[in-house]
Amino acid sequence: MAPEPAEKVALITGAAQGMGRAVAERMASPGARLVLNDRNPQTLQATAAALEGKAAGVEAVAGDVSCSRDVSRLVERALERFGAIHILVNNAGVLRPTAVIEMEEEEWDWVVNVNLKGTYLCSRAVLPVMRRAGWGRIVNFSSTAGKSVSTLGGAHYTAAKAGVLGFTRHLAKEEAPYGITVNAVCPGLIDTEMVRDTIDPERMQSYARSFPISRLGKPGEVAELVAFLASDRAAYITGASLDINGGDLMV
Repeated sequence: MAPEPAEKVALITGAAQGMGRAVAERMASPGARLVLNDRNPQTLQATAAALEGKAAGVEAVAGDVSCSRDVSRLVERALERFGAIHILVNNAGVLRPTAVIEMEEEEWDWVVNVNLKGTYLCSRAVLPVMRRAGWGRIVNFSSTAGKSVSTLGGAHYTAAKAGVLGFTRHLAKEEAPYGITVNAVCPGLIDTEMVRDTIDPERMQSYARSFPISRLGKPGEVAELVAFLASDRAAYITGASLDINGGDLMV
């Protein structure tokens, strides 16, 4: 039996800014309960404070999604506070533009671990509680990079985001009998802090002019797609990857 909206608990990683914060803002409602994670405790607390009063409860848990101990603590805190996790949004990610010939092994590991291993660790950690409830929604963040080549990131980012798509399909097949759907969103170039920290405004506008919808996407637009996949309206969608890229990639 699906929980009523007032009963839903959503765990969102990378929630301090950008698309993760937009998802948290979109899911905040008088009945919702939010568990927010980010590796930056200062910005995370600021986001949590901004959402207090908009949701039934907000719990902020700083930590690294690529560390199993941090992930275990995150899930334990969520269950201690709210007693359930109905929705997991695996948004946490990092990006670097380094070419392979210049890439250190440590950087490869970091980018792949946060983007891909973190998705696996967080998903694995919430599955027992979702299985017991007989209902769950997992929404993973991939990218147009996962289907093609990254616009801004290096090969480690492209490889990790492609891995997220394979992981999504496989987990969806495993968990469907337990009432759990697993889907991925594939954003294109979205106007976030991470993008602005990577390229200058002139280059951003050059990319925007090249898209059929000639602008960058907005974090709130991605959040709407995530909210749909996390709802009962998407009950018959699983193992899917949904594009939101302004027509930059059409497959």
